[in-house]
Amino acid sequence: MFEVAIQTTVPVIGLTLETFVLLLIAAAAGGAFGAAIGALPAFIFTGFVVFLGEGIAILNRQLGGEALAVGQGELVGGLSGIIGFGAVTGPHIAFAGGVAASAYAGKKYPEMEPEGWDYHFGKNILYAFGTKPDILAVGAIFGVFGALFNQFTGALLVVDGTGVTDSIALTVVVSAFVARVVFGYPLVGKSAGSSILDMSPFEREEPRAATDGGEVPMEHQGRLATEPWLPHQYKWSGVTAIGIVGGILGGYIYILTGSIFLGYAISAISLLFLNLGVEKIPVTHHITLIGAVGAVVFLPNFSPVVALLAAGVFGAVSGLLGEVTQRIFYAHSGTHVDPPAMAIAIAMVVVALLAIAGVLPNAGYL
Repeated sequence: MFEVAIQTTVPVIGLTLETFVLLLIAAAAGGAFGAAIGALPAFIFTGFVVFLGEGIAILNRQLGGEALAVGQGELVGGLSGIIGFGAVTGPHIAFAGGVAASAYAGKKYPEMEPEGWDYHFGKNILYAFGTKPDILAVGAIFGVFGALFNQFTGALLVVDGTGVTDSIALTVVVSAFVARVVFGYPLVGKSAGSSILDMSPFEREEPRAATDGGEVPMEHQGRLATEPWLPHQYKWSGVTAIGIVGGILGGYIYILTGSIFLGYAISAISLLFLNLGVEKIPVTHHITLIGAVGAVVFLPNFSPVVALLAAGVFGAVSGLLGEVTQRIFYAHSGTHVDPPAMAIAIAMVVVALLAIAGVLPNAGYL
């Protein structure tokens, strides 16, 4: 009787009950892991695992092996999909768990804020919370949420066999907004400049002021009025330039290796240097990934040179999407909502819709 029960298929997502339960237990641990080591370090591990997984997949193809199967809610098969984008280091689980942990600690433990941190502590995705049980529990809860949301959206957001967007990126974004609601942060926040896109208060180093004319709350004291996601990567010209460069490199890697995610993995690994305090390391995983998608959708009908130029354009667009979304959703509230995830989710919606409409020959990796 028990054997029959665990083989029951979960509606919509098509997993057996046993596999589903295994996923949720692992996702709880993965989210807690993200909280323990910090959201950004957890994502850097994503890069290393996907790099290894894509390398193995490339070798497998070179040796004539069969393509690895892809399941519901997964982007790729094999090590990249099962571990890199799965319950262990999947951004929707480990990174999202770390983001939620930072949001929780920003309210519950403001005294933990490290010296020299000018933003709200809830935005500190570099911070490793170690073994504090309540913070690990927050990470675990959001890890489970991420696994559930990704599985169901990956199965439901499909039109004519094509996913409507990147379900993992969408989950990272939704999870971050849920954390804002749960822990009492404004969804967008109030702009201190002339518009919500205005970053000039940051350039003037304006401190945050009380909106009602009273005293600035303790958790906001010493905090800047406007907090751009990356102080070294927010000017339109620079974002466009690194978008073109990263897009071309992501496209080039795809053209030569057939891997859409290898450039993404390299970009994620490069964030190790940012985490270690090297200044001005650009964040480019949304750029190299969408750049690779540009090469994927152009290569069937155009030469590799044209596909590579298209990759540069796609990369620049993704970089600019990240900048627009950070100015709207990141800079004015107190927690991390990931601009690269927002950029990827939006870009892949457009790619999917154009592919469904027949404008593009395919929808990239969807």
